[in-house]
Parts: sequence; structure tokens; C-alpha cells
Amino acid sequence: MVKAYTQEHIYKHPWERVTSASWRKFADPENKRTLSHVLEVDTLSHKLDPLSGKLYTTRALTVHAPGPWFVRKIIGQDICHCVESTVVDAQSKSMQLTTCNISLQKFIEVEEKIRYEPHPDNPTGWTVCRQQTSIRIKPLSALASMAEKVEQRCAEKFMQNSVKGREVMERICKYLEAESGGIAL
Repeated sequence: MVKAYTQEHIYKHPWERVTSASWRKFADPENKRTLSHVLEVDTLSHKLDPLSGKLYTTRALTVHAPGPWFVRKIIGQDICHCVESTVVDAQSKSMQLTTCNISLQKFIEVEEKIRYEPHPDNPTGWTVCRQQTSIRIKPLSALASMAEKVEQRCAEKFMQNSVKGREVMERICKYLEAESGGIAL
């Protein structure tokens, strides 16, 4: 069984500011308490394709393992390693992040996709963020008998963390706006 959900959020900030905030989200020390589930972020690679102008970045994230405490007891681990792949196309103004876990895969698979694009009703002033998350407990794992309950608890935790992430993004966007004197980037 797979638990999947989609969220959409509108940032009342231009695409350039929102995507800049996305890069700064984990680096700003002020956000450490809000995003306490994120333990470490390391850039593994980044490449600018000279032909397409697209930026490709891969980062490693270490986070607290998702789900309720009893899941962490069963799997004997409370951290999870993930890989985030990002493609930024400044020409078409799109930024897509895809994050999936690389540890704990024999128990659970999580994939999150986030896409930032100018809002169709106000493309120069607003940015729409679409997030899709899927969580799947492996059928032969120790968690299989309670898969639906664990998937639901994991989804709830991811949604709570999404709210925290949006709070951080808004705070950074407001900081960037003040820094630029309110000028659209």
C-alpha cells in the first residue's frame, strides 16, 4: 500500500526570491530549531549545463527517521539518509526538487517532489509551490502488519514538517525582500 498526498502553497513573492530562499533554507542558523528534523545537508555535486542553462545539484540530507517512535524502535535506527536532486531552469522559471531516502529502504520508501513556478495569475509577483509525497511500507518488512497506520503517521509528520518548511521559506523571503528594498529580483 502507498500513502500519497499533494499540497499546494502560494508564496506572495517572485520566483527568484522563493528559489533563493529554497537554497538558503537549511543553511540559515536561525532555522535550525524550526527544522530540527534536518540534521545535516551536504552538497555532493552541482553542474551548470552550458547548452540548456539548467543547474543540476545533488545534496545528501541526514534527517531524523520519519514516523512514530515505535517505528524507530523496530528498525533500530532513528536517522535516515536521503538524496535530493534539484533542477533549476532559470529560462522557463522552474525549480524541481526530488528527495528520496537511501537508507531504511528495506522498511520504507519515501519520495517527495517539490516544484516552484511563477503563479499563472501573477507571474511576476507570486510563486506556486506544488509538493507531492509518497510513502510506502515494504510488504515483507517488520512493519508490514501495521503498514497503513505507519504510512498515515509518516504522512502526518511530513505534513507537519512541510508547514515548518513553508514558515522558514516565508521568513527568508521577507528577509530577502527587505534586503533588496522591496524590489522584485
